[in-house]
Amino acid sequence: MRSVELTIHTGRRRSVFDITRECAEFVTGEGDGLLSVFVPHATAGLVVIETGSGSDDDLMDVLDRLLPRDDRAYRHRHGSPGHGRSHVLPALIPPYATVPVIGGRLVLGTWLRIALVDLNVDNPSRSVRLSFLAG
Repeated sequence: MRSVELTIHTGRRRSVFDITRECAEFVTGEGDGLLSVFVPHATAGLVVIETGSGSDDDLMDVLDRLLPRDDRAYRHRHGSPGHGRSHVLPALIPPYATVPVIGGRLVLGTWLRIALVDLNVDNPSRSVRLSFLAG
């Protein structure tokens, strides 16, 4: 297995960060296998979703409704207001994704992208672990 750790600079803003290019570059030149993407954080997750057409904004809107940004609903209260919601996020959006790789290319649908979802504005950067397991 080959593995590398990336740093994604989120700039202290909650958002969906497309990391497909980095993932595709990592598997270029490999044969067939699986790409494992993992975020070793308690307050971030990964999705495979269409981005740029409004779906990423829709996802953030849904998360804002499911996980309000204020502190009224959370026992976990350190950090910025609503930080407790960030700790609930991985229960809804897992910190991992697995994508097939054929001939050194990600097997994604036409519009699908691999993206980091980060609601935690207290951390300006995130680690993402990419691992390729040859098949």
